[in-house]
Amino acid sequence: MTTDATGASVTEQAVASLRGTADPRLRELLTGLVRHLHDFARETRLTQEEWEKTIAFLTATGQACTDTRQEFILLSDVLGLSMLVETVHGHHAPGATESTVLGPFHMTESPVRALGDDIDLVGGGEPCVVSGRVRSEDGTPLPGAAVDVWQADDKGYYDVQQPGVQPAGNGRGLFTADTEGRFWFRTCVPAPYPIPTDGPVGDLLRATGRHPYRPAHIHFIATAAEHTPVTTHIFVAGGDYLDSDAVFAVKRSLVQDFAMTDDPSLAREFGVPNPFRHARFDLVLERAS
Repeated sequence: MTTDATGASVTEQAVASLRGTADPRLRELLTGLVRHLHDFARETRLTQEEWEKTIAFLTATGQACTDTRQEFILLSDVLGLSMLVETVHGHHAPGATESTVLGPFHMTESPVRALGDDIDLVGGGEPCVVSGRVRSEDGTPLPGAAVDVWQADDKGYYDVQQPGVQPAGNGRGLFTADTEGRFWFRTCVPAPYPIPTDGPVGDLLRATGRHPYRPAHIHFIATAAEHTPVTTHIFVAGGDYLDSDAVFAVKRSLVQDFAMTDDPSLAREFGVPNPFRHARFDLVLERAS
């Protein structure tokens, strides 16, 4: 029998075409996607010209991706989808560190560093020490936990954004917690920064009258045996854009005081000039089920 491609029947025909999908989760995802996309087109009365512009935008987004830039992650971030997915599937054990978005700049492998190393290879920023402990939700220290760290410099740029200006691996480090679960490293206080605006995502922000800035932060991924990894940030308390993060990723529990510390003996222990900024932040992991 010849099908009749009316508005309603097209949706049902498209959904029916997915019934042979062997993977049930893939079938569920594609069925939901088709229904929501079709509903969107009907509700907004999407025109052919508008759809062609959308396809052109998505094509340009893909073309903007490189080995060191992921424009689609950036698009997901500014639409709030990355944070929504993280929130839906984030870990909610009482006391565990809250997770947040990975962001588009975890593009290269962090160099292995010793505890106390300085990840600011350029210098010039305000000296800072970040220290803490990786522990389980019941307070048990997690010796040997891996702590992957990456951040922008004091001018708001990641190393991958400035090849030839910043050395590869600047602002990055992979640390191993000591026998008491402790970690610490030296760096500079990061600056707020604009996400890249020289591509399709920047065009979208300008078209919608939005600013591109993220508040100052340092990224972490912490992993330990028999525990669920956490991807998170710490945000610099008192900084700009905490109430208007371009990617909607600020959580109150992750805003930390980078306190000015005047303690010559502690400065000598950490190997930084006195006084210095000191951020203390424990990474609390949920035990894997």
